[in-house]
Amino acid sequence: MSASSARSSKAKKTKKTTAKGKAPAKATVSLPRRIAALGAILALVAAVVAVGMAIGKSGSGSGKRGPAAAGDASADPMQGAYDRAEQATSRRKDGDPLALGRKDAPVVLVEYADYQCSYCGKFTRDSQPELIKKYVDQGVLRIEFRNFPIFGKDSERAARASWAAGQQGKFWQFHDEVYAKLRKGDALAEDKLVDMAGKAGVTDIDRFRSDLNGSASEEAVKKDQEEGYGLGVSSTPSFLVGGRPIAGAQPMAAFDEAIAQARAAAAKKSEK
Repeated sequence: MSASSARSSKAKKTKKTTAKGKAPAKATVSLPRRIAALGAILALVAAVVAVGMAIGKSGSGSGKRGPAAAGDASADPMQGAYDRAEQATSRRKDGDPLALGRKDAPVVLVEYADYQCSYCGKFTRDSQPELIKKYVDQGVLRIEFRNFPIFGKDSERAARASWAAGQQGKFWQFHDEVYAKLRKGDALAEDKLVDMAGKAGVTDIDRFRSDLNGSASEEAVKKDQEEGYGLGVSSTPSFLVGGRPIAGAQPMAAFDEAIAQARAAAAKKSEK
């Protein structure tokens, strides 16, 4: 049987199987169970992703900039969706070890990243320090990191290690140590991660190993992954800035623009 015949046969079987089941009234967005509970909010988030800025469309994370939103933030027809996306994804938890900045900062940047992703490292080395100095330190921006491993077991191990470092208050030090250069495969073996944890200031290495291999780190990483997949994220790095999606390691100007728009929208809401 040819490949095309096989695909045709498979398609016919699929149609028969679907016909036996109860057909849905209309097409819906497929979301993980936890995210599905947010219902209409995340449907709007998915719309933001589909309409505008290509989260998941730049699979290489190349940082090629999408079309910039024009005009006043208050005139943006997508502003309602951005607001709901921000509410649905920004955790704003006290003492969150994977977050930088004030809990009540007017703008939250949520980052979905993989530790084997070269463009994630580029963002960490090039843009993150400037964002911290220019916005986080000024109380304007909060950065919330989400582990989104997409390159297999080595990425998952590194993600769990970053969470483990966070349990000792050293997430960002460990995060920056891993991203100091491109690391792949055996460079993210457990013993190598332990060495990096020591350099990052993690003092209780036995606890670090235990946390890395424990169920809590697995659940935390899975939670971040489900959130990202529920939004349609398929490449790294991907960002939401005040609910506005940005794909890839964009130039600083893209973040400046998104932060300015989100800040203006937040100010407008506070006036009401």
